Amino acid sequence: MSPQSPLSRPSRKTTTDPELVHKLSRRGMLGVAAGATAAALLGATAPTAAAAPTTAAAQAPGRGRPVLPPGRLGIQLYSLRDKVSTLGFAKVFAELERFGYDEVEYAGYTQGSAGPITLAQLRQLTRDHGLRGIGSHVGYYADGNPNAYTFAQNLTKVLDDAQALGLKHIGTASGPWRYGATVDGWKQAAQDFNTYGAAAKARGMKFYQHNHAEEFSFATDKPDVRLYDVLLAETDPDLVYLEMDIYWAYAAQFRFSKRVDGTPAPFDPLRYVLKQPDRYPLFHVKDGEHDASARDGYRMVDVGDGDIDYKRFISAVSKTPGGRRDHHWQAEHDNPAESFAFARKSSAHLHSLREKDC
Repeated sequence: MSPQSPLSRPSRKTTTDPELVHKLSRRGMLGVAAGATAAALLGATAPTAAAAPTTAAAQAPGRGRPVLPPGRLGIQLYSLRDKVSTLGFAKVFAELERFGYDEVEYAGYTQGSAGPITLAQLRQLTRDHGLRGIGSHVGYYADGNPNAYTFAQNLTKVLDDAQALGLKHIGTASGPWRYGATVDGWKQAAQDFNTYGAAAKARGMKFYQHNHAEEFSFATDKPDVRLYDVLLAETDPDLVYLEMDIYWAYAAQFRFSKRVDGTPAPFDPLRYVLKQPDRYPLFHVKDGEHDASARDGYRMVDVGDGDIDYKRFISAVSKTPGGRRDHHWQAEHDNPAESFAFARKSSAHLHSLREKDC
């Protein structure tokens, strides 16, 4: 890992590819107001570690405005897959309602649920418990299987199902690796995403891609080019959106803050969002404890038990134009020790955060 602080000032030279530089610069221009907001939010706080351990005082609830916008807390149902498979959606949704959740992001529409369920039933169950389906993860492609339930193989069916559930977002947690890890390979994948985005937009939905750490690695043919920058530059911002998994973005910062030749290439996940906030309607909120001996630099823990400063991250995003209205925060843990306890703790922690304690 680079010894960089998680909020190290990013290099002014993010890529040496002139075409990508031009596209990223053009797509970063969201207007004077948005740019000024991002500069103000980051300029005064750049020396502060975004993922530094938080103090009890910083996390304690107070009488200031909640950091978490009302009605915008969701959960990725993958985190509760054990409960869905044994108890069924209805009992899981009842607990989520009790814990104070507003939204759910589906990870498949059965998840081994106890007993059969139709899309219409799933949509009604979600609503019956005061929840909204905000999005869903579907595979990108499955080579050699024309019947696979993926965007590449069955786009119409994928969108039909999302529409039946009343979703506003439909996306994939698959990386753009279909054509390899070269710049041209990612350009080709970006065109696939543009196609899916156009089809989703025609139905009133937004197509999105959820990152893991590897999206922030470097192209095999141009090792000074970060692949995530290719994705941003080559996808149409009116068609393709991003769901930042904040944990994996910080893990990527740990792993990929140096180029292959060892030269520094620091970046800050929050800066990506503040530069183009409209491209990030969804976020995954998962937490991690610093562990320099781990491959990713963190060990995943329940939200609130780790070192990622969500008070600062969510507050900064919420201060962008429309930020408290346009962004949705999905709690997640890939393998929680006890999934209901994780869900309860995550909601309580995120609801406790205040802009100013007093």
